[in-house]
Amino acid sequence: MINMTRRQMLASAAILPFSAGYALAEDIDLKALMEPPAEGEMELGNKDAKVTVIEYASASCPHCAAFYTDVFPTVQKNYIDTGKIRFIFREFPHNDAALGAFMLARCAPKEKYFPLVDVFFKTQETWVPNPLKGLQDIALQAGFTEDSFKACIANKDVAKGILDVRNKADGFGVTGIPTFFINGKKYDDSPELAPFTKYLDSLLAA
Repeated sequence: MINMTRRQMLASAAILPFSAGYALAEDIDLKALMEPPAEGEMELGNKDAKVTVIEYASASCPHCAAFYTDVFPTVQKNYIDTGKIRFIFREFPHNDAALGAFMLARCAPKEKYFPLVDVFFKTQETWVPNPLKGLQDIALQAGFTEDSFKACIANKDVAKGILDVRNKADGFGVTGIPTFFINGKKYDDSPELAPFTKYLDSLLAA
């Protein structure tokens, strides 16, 4: 399904900018936004939390990796693990490399999904320049065999499920990555730690 042997899909080839500054459709169908994808929601934290954060991101996007490495650890420690927020991660692959990465995460046992996403973001510089080999190396370390890796990458149903998540996001005005919806509203401030957590705190205190 994913042809990455001849196409060296560098993240720089199709990087989408930060979500801030992009217009959102005036009317968002909140019910549609909160509806889980057919393949299941990938989430962390308390389902009954006062605040729900939805992130749309791409595995090969440097801006997404910056959030994940610089901001997310604090958010996880202080807000997710403490039950203050529910965090939902949704795939928005912006090139074939990212699609292949998310396919691996979806093919793996559910408990390995976020650990694999962690690896994708933290090792972008290693696997993105040669995604086919890079993803295979990650897959083998995660318990895949060479055959199961190839089967996953060729699985059209898995690819369709991920692309359906992305296509549905287009209807919510997602044009840049990462994009966040917090309690159903698009977050347009900086995704850096201080403003992001300040906004979370304001909602939790309300």
